[in-house]
Amino acid sequence: MRHRYLPMTEQDKKAMLETIGVSSIDQLFSDIPEQVRFKGEYNIKPAKSEVSLLKELFHLADQNADLKRNVCFLGAGVYDHYIPVIVDHVISRSEFYTAYTPYQPEISQGELQAIFEFQTMICELTGMDVANSSMYDGGTALAEAAMLSAGHTKRKKIVVSDAVHPEYREVLKTYAKGQNLEVLEAPIKDGVTDVDTLKSLVTEEIAAVIIQYPNFFGRIEPLKEIEAIIHASKGLFVVNSNPLSLGVLTPPGKLGADIVTGDAQPFGIPTAFGGPHCGYFAVTNKLMRKVPGRLVGQTVDDQGRRGFVLTLQAREQHIRREKATSNICSNQALNALAASVAMTALGKKGVREMAAANLQKAHYAKHSFKKAGFEVVYEGFAFNEFVVKLEKPVKVINQLLLEKGIIGGYDLGRDYSGLSNHMLIAVTEQRTKEEIDTLVKELGDLHA
Repeated sequence: MRHRYLPMTEQDKKAMLETIGVSSIDQLFSDIPEQVRFKGEYNIKPAKSEVSLLKELFHLADQNADLKRNVCFLGAGVYDHYIPVIVDHVISRSEFYTAYTPYQPEISQGELQAIFEFQTMICELTGMDVANSSMYDGGTALAEAAMLSAGHTKRKKIVVSDAVHPEYREVLKTYAKGQNLEVLEAPIKDGVTDVDTLKSLVTEEIAAVIIQYPNFFGRIEPLKEIEAIIHASKGLFVVNSNPLSLGVLTPPGKLGADIVTGDAQPFGIPTAFGGPHCGYFAVTNKLMRKVPGRLVGQTVDDQGRRGFVLTLQAREQHIRREKATSNICSNQALNALAASVAMTALGKKGVREMAAANLQKAHYAKHSFKKAGFEVVYEGFAFNEFVVKLEKPVKVINQLLLEKGIIGGYDLGRDYSGLSNHMLIAVTEQRTKEEIDTLVKELGDLHA
């Protein structure tokens, strides 16, 4: 019989204690001196019955502003996208959600092939040669790219655009501190990286330039122009990219990127209050042996049958820590599987159509805001996010919107001193014309 919960009876306890050779649970702790043992009462609520506990938990859960009962225009790195039903079905299979490290290929072929397919699809999207089996999230993937760049070039300075996700930049600074690297920030101009200032920052001491594409404001950066600047000084070009946008945008690999990173969350991974997600990491062939984490390769066995194995691993990451190229030796295999299933279910045509819908609906929303008299701050092409200037604090506006069942956009004043009262609005393929029109109307009424 299968149980979701296995109770422990007194008979069970007695049998376990007899098996390990002690007479009581207290005897298990006999080595701990009496004077250091806690003998008080824990500051927790008294135990409740199962029925009462479930009622309390459901009551607490109902206070969450979830995306099933609210219309969401919040993005800033985590997006409300369509997730095919098959994703949950596949990742709920026990052989996938209980799997850990596939060190033994003879019993891990399903898991290894799933990871291999993820790597392949990431390479197709990014235009890169090699991708690893995933990273913890987009932020750590970007920071690892900076560390790889510093190690490869033997240089100690990294330039990152202010238009890169603010949280990603903070992760980068944390990594850099431990490696004694200096992080220089390139300012923005009209919502994109200020190329003229960037030129003055890039010298022979710069290991890498890091750009986001589309950037944090949804704008499209001039990658080809920036690529020429960093490669002229023999540094590496790192691009952090929303993988869904690459369904319609030119892949960074076709524009000279050396490393492409990002978060696979737009494909099959729910918002989940900010995680867990799944970072991706792709490189050119010349950097293949310096990739952090794991790589799955395709081979044949002694009978000529196709098989999959972990390959090109920097073994130092496991046993020779002083020579490690990274402290990452794990991955997000289950979320990578979710992304793979989502991309497979959508197919190449579906990914293009989904990305195009993001473009079209964001363009419609921008036009609607302008028509209603709002100032859309940055003009020009954008993917699924854009910035609107408001007359009142975004925090106040968002609270009022939430009362009407709308999750508003991101408050840019939290991270950019010159952008107080500016809202970053995300419009994905999930948003309908009616929902967009309602947001414009409600914001207009709040300004009246």
